[in-house]
Amino acid sequence: MLYRRFGRTELQMPVFSCGGMRYQFKWEDVPNNEIPADNQANLEVTIRKAVEVGINHIETARGYGTSEMQLGRILPKFPREKLIVQTKVSPKADAKEFRATFEQSLQNLQLDYVDLLGLHGINHAESFDDSIRPGGCLEVAQQLQAEGKVRFIGFSTHGSTDMIVQTINTNLFDYVNLHWYYINQWNWAAIEAAKRHDMGVFIISPSNKGGLLYEPPQKLVNLCAPLSPMVFNDLFCLSHQEVHTLSVGAAKPEDFDEHLKTLELVDRASEILPPILARLEEEAIATLGEDWVKSWETNLPTFNQTPGEINIRVILWLRNLAIAYDLVEYAKMRYNLLGNGSHWFPGNKADGRLDELDLRQCLTRNPHADKIPQVLAQAHQMLAGEAVQRLSKT
Repeated sequence: MLYRRFGRTELQMPVFSCGGMRYQFKWEDVPNNEIPADNQANLEVTIRKAVEVGINHIETARGYGTSEMQLGRILPKFPREKLIVQTKVSPKADAKEFRATFEQSLQNLQLDYVDLLGLHGINHAESFDDSIRPGGCLEVAQQLQAEGKVRFIGFSTHGSTDMIVQTINTNLFDYVNLHWYYINQWNWAAIEAAKRHDMGVFIISPSNKGGLLYEPPQKLVNLCAPLSPMVFNDLFCLSHQEVHTLSVGAAKPEDFDEHLKTLELVDRASEILPPILARLEEEAIATLGEDWVKSWETNLPTFNQTPGEINIRVILWLRNLAIAYDLVEYAKMRYNLLGNGSHWFPGNKADGRLDELDLRQCLTRNPHADKIPQVLAQAHQMLAGEAVQRLSKT
C-alpha cells in the first residue's frame, strides 16, 4: 500500500480507503438480530481483506443504514491505533440533534472515538449555515473533539464548486470529501483551495460516480487500454499529489483487487497516462465536434438561474459522456436523479416543459445558445426513463 500525508491531520492515509456504502444489509436501521449471518460474514471478510492489504481507513456514515452497526461487530477486534475510522453526520438545524446522532454513531461502531468526523453534505446555503453559525453543528463537533470522541473534523459535499471553496476558505475544517475524477473535473479549484489550507482530500466514489466502472462499456475499455477504465481513473486521480485517498466502495473482498493494480503504476503515471488521455480527447472530438468539446460549458447558467431550474450543465455533460464513451447507463442513472436528488443532485430534467420555457436570456453568453434547447430535448429523449431515488435520503 502507498500512503500520503492527509493534510494537517498528519495522518498517514492509504491512497485507497474502504468506503462503507455497498456492503451493508439495509439503507435503514434494523435490529441487530435481523442482519443475515451471510451478509455480516461478507462484511467482516471484506474489512479483514482491506486491513490485510494496508487499507486501514474505514469510512462510513450515520446515513448508511446498518453500515455502522455492522462495522461495530468487527472494528473492535483490531488494534484501535492501527485503524483510521471515519463516520459522517448530516448537519441539523438543531445542533443538539447533531450531537445525539453522533453519539448513536459512536455506540453503533462500538468505539470510544472516531479519527475523522465529517459533516455530511454541506451542499447548499442552509447546510452551510447549520454547520458554521454560532451554536451550530461545527461547534458541537469541536466540543466532541475536546471530549476526546473525535480527533479531526472535516466535511463531505456534493455541492457546487463555489459552495465547496466557500466552506474550505473558512479554514475551520481539517479535510474534505468531494467528487473529482476523469469524467468530472469541475471541483479542481476546490482541491487547490484545500491544498492552500493544508487539508486532507478524500475522493468520493470514483468508480461508481466516476462512470459505473465496475461494469464499463466496451468502448471505454478499448479507449483506456492497456489499463482497465478503473485503473486508468485511479491512476489519473493519484497522479495529482493534491489527492490523498480514493474511496473503494467494496461490496465484497474481491472488489479491491482491480484497484490494487494501480499501486505499481503510480510512479510511472507521467509515462502511462498521456496516450490514454489523448485517445479519450480525440474520441470526444470525433463524436461531438471540436468546437462543442472546447466551448460547450462557456458561461452556462446555474440551475437556479435557469427557467424551470433545468440543470443545463449536468444534462449536456451526461449527453456528452453517453455519446463519446458509451456511458449510457451511467448517464441515464444520473439524469433520472434530477428532480429527485434534492440538494445532493439539484436541478431538473429537460422534460416536457422544455417547449414552454424561454431559455434564450440565460444562454446569451454561450456560443451554442441557438442549438442548446434542441440538444437538451435530444438528451431527454436519449436518457429519460424511470425516476431514480437517491440510495440514502439523509
